[in-house]
Amino acid sequence: MEAEYPSQEFFMRAALEEAADAGVEGEVPVGAVAGYKGEIIAREHNRTIQLNDPTAHAEILLLKKASAHLGNYRMPGVSVFVTVEPCPMCAGALVQARIGCLVFGTPDPKGGGVVSKFQVLAPGKLNHDIPFVQGILEDECRSVMRKFFASRR
Repeated sequence: MEAEYPSQEFFMRAALEEAADAGVEGEVPVGAVAGYKGEIIAREHNRTIQLNDPTAHAEILLLKKASAHLGNYRMPGVSVFVTVEPCPMCAGALVQARIGCLVFGTPDPKGGGVVSKFQVLAPGKLNHDIPFVQGILEDECRSVMRKFFASRR
C-alpha cells in the first residue's frame, strides 16, 4: 500500500505561516518549506534585514537547512514550496540543489525568476530541469504581500 502524502495546500499553508513570521519581524513576507517523503524537513522565511545579508532569502536559508537535514547538497527527492515566485538568485540555487519540484503561490511581476521576469527554470536552459507548479493558494499568498507593502506606504 502506498503512503498517503499531504496535499500541496498543506505545505503551502506551512509556508504562509513562515511568511507571516517574516512580516512580524519586519522582513518581506516570503516563506518556504521543504517537503520530503510527505514530511516537512525544513522551513524558513526571509531574514535579509535580521541577518544583514542580501542572500538571506527564504529559499536560500531553506536549502541550507534541508541539505543539512539530509546530509547532502543535492536533493532530487525534495519539493520546495514558496509563497512567492523565486527571484533569479533563488531559482539558480534551486537548480544547484537539484531539487525535485518547485511549487509557488503567487508570481512576482517585478523580479520573478521562474515565469514573470526571467525564465531561469525553462527546460533545457541549465544543467538540471526543475518541474514547477504555480498558483497554489495564490490569493492568500498575494494578499500577504499586498498587505505588507500597503502598511509600508
